[in-house]
Amino acid sequence: MSAMEISNHAVPACIDAGNGDTAVFLLHGVGGGKEAWPDALKALVGAGFRAVAWDMPGYGASPGIDPYDNTGLARALERLIDAIGANEANGARRNVILGHSMGGMIAQEAVALFPQKIHGLILSGTSPAFGKPGGEWQQQFLQSRFAPLDAGRGMAGLAPELARGMMAPDACDAAVAQAAAVMSRVPEATYRAALSAIVSFNRLDNLVNIKVPVLCLSGAHDKNAAPFVMQKMAARIPGAEYLCMANAGHIANMEQPAEFNAIVLDFLQRHFAAA
Repeated sequence: MSAMEISNHAVPACIDAGNGDTAVFLLHGVGGGKEAWPDALKALVGAGFRAVAWDMPGYGASPGIDPYDNTGLARALERLIDAIGANEANGARRNVILGHSMGGMIAQEAVALFPQKIHGLILSGTSPAFGKPGGEWQQQFLQSRFAPLDAGRGMAGLAPELARGMMAPDACDAAVAQAAAVMSRVPEATYRAALSAIVSFNRLDNLVNIKVPVLCLSGAHDKNAAPFVMQKMAARIPGAEYLCMANAGHIANMEQPAEFNAIVLDFLQRHFAAA
């Protein structure tokens, strides 16, 4: 396992496309990267939005952080927002965060830490807290995820099985292959650090304080963030919308990109239409 390059002050790397007055920041999950959003980037830009897909610290071209925790990851997102998000210099007026899985957790952490910089949230396949209090379940989870790596399988060996298991039973082979390709490029050190970070995540108490438009989007076959969990989360957020995609699992943006993007654009166009 190689060590991550570390910088606690760097602006994360990203794909920055379009020039709309609403910037939509796309935050991937533990097994992702900025390459996880090709269809969403095209759809958002085509609809007149600015689309920003980041490499979370330690992924792709972004250096890691130390400590690698939820607060530090949210602050990295804040640096990216400050650099290219809504401000007078670039013409953007609003920042919307679209977070998938762990990315949805970082979005929730961010809206708790700097709510004035976030104007909308789309939370996909995520939850407001991880596991049960006490720590034993979380440690068992980590041990189960780390065991194959400890046995030497590597990310490339794990990725196809993990990707298939996160999707709906009838997910197409091309979607599975796309997700596996992205996942296989995640550095093992980053994968371990990201999993270790999410087991301590808990922003359940802050849901009631979220005052921006929110869409909670689940997949009916999601085993990682079950639909009932996301529905309960939406019920705790004032005015939040909830939708469940019938033919998707955990990685809905790759499994059913046309449906996923149509739902996202409908939400954005109703709440963040161009001025």
